[in-house]
Amino acid sequence: MEILRLGSTGPNVKLIQSLLRQIGYNIEAVDGVFGNNTRQAVASFQRNNGLTSDGIVGPATWAVFDRLLLGYDTYVVRPGDSLYNIARRYYTTLNAILTANPGINPSALRIGQQIIVPYGIDVVFTDIDYTYEILERQIRGLRVRYPFIEIGVAGKSVLGKNLYYIRLGRGTKQVSYNASHHANEWITTPLLMKFVENFSRAYSVGGFLGGYNVPDIWRQTSIYIVPMVNPDGVDLVNYWPNYTNPAYVEAARINTTGRPLPSVWKANIRGVDINLNYPAEWEKEKELEIEAGITGPAPRDYGGPAPLSEPESNAMVNFTRNRNFRLVIAYHTQGEVIYYGFQNLEPPETQTIAQLFARVSGYAISNNPAEASYAGYKDWFVQDFRRPGFTIEVGRGVNPIPVTQFPTIYRQNEEILILGALV
Repeated sequence: MEILRLGSTGPNVKLIQSLLRQIGYNIEAVDGVFGNNTRQAVASFQRNNGLTSDGIVGPATWAVFDRLLLGYDTYVVRPGDSLYNIARRYYTTLNAILTANPGINPSALRIGQQIIVPYGIDVVFTDIDYTYEILERQIRGLRVRYPFIEIGVAGKSVLGKNLYYIRLGRGTKQVSYNASHHANEWITTPLLMKFVENFSRAYSVGGFLGGYNVPDIWRQTSIYIVPMVNPDGVDLVNYWPNYTNPAYVEAARINTTGRPLPSVWKANIRGVDINLNYPAEWEKEKELEIEAGITGPAPRDYGGPAPLSEPESNAMVNFTRNRNFRLVIAYHTQGEVIYYGFQNLEPPETQTIAQLFARVSGYAISNNPAEASYAGYKDWFVQDFRRPGFTIEVGRGVNPIPVTQFPTIYRQNEEILILGALV
């Protein structure tokens, strides 16, 4: 982890600001700027945890932060301990401990026994800029807290980052949701990750989410979620301009627009728009690119030298072909609209489902964008499987959508994510 001190900026500063605020320290703003207020909060945290109180986040302080960010502690049972008292000490619940330790007998704790104790805070933060490292840590934390979820890897990015998938449920009906095909649309990743956390928590208590019985959905459906399809691109956007990896410096040189990179960069690290790289009328998309003067790698709108030229799109195609998805949703940003179908190849129920999604979210629906659109993941799925596929555009404004819109975005989409598993 990078060392953070007075004057540091970036997503890791936001991360520790958010954490400190959640655990009760005086953080005035989660703004990604390490000012005096953040330094004082870090120094106070260090004093309270037996660390050198220098206000600098170095390796020793990161080690303590990392445990909190993972969301759990490994506890060694001592004489006189009970799960109830341990839960009170960690400001958590008895059920959270029982969920993280399947098979544990609360009446037969052994001195020296190691148990997982989740902290009484969420793992998925929703007021920060996302990076691959943050995503990976949250997946690790959720897997320990909720050992019933399945974590896997759909493939790799250009730079070798994992394209993780998370499976919720064990039913025979299969659906899939994905996010962050486009780098500066990364706010769609915490949307899916917060759904994973809320859905898992509801299942752990045999409860409801949005009025729907989660254990029933768990038995009926398997929800496969790919929360970050383009991790290299997301990091390129959110670490800008503070790069330590030469590959990011090289990629950033492709941006000759004169505009700040985060406002224009949708592509992967090679300058290929992954969501224009699927074999669904790719040749027509290429004609449109040439008409627009796009003939090579660019921050956006270049569909690559050939369909599936990119490891990310290849991974998504193989991941999809190896399962039996009844429905897919690809999340993007801009406009609060639901696009459905492709070239009139979608089954008749697709429009009915789109209307249902629109009713619970307040979004508009459209069969196609105003401009011609080809070669996207949803397009390819509809074309090859003749099943319902949707592109959902969340938020309004300029990309990247401000994280202050997240509460609204989540509220608008939670029921869509539940209904997608039921229709």
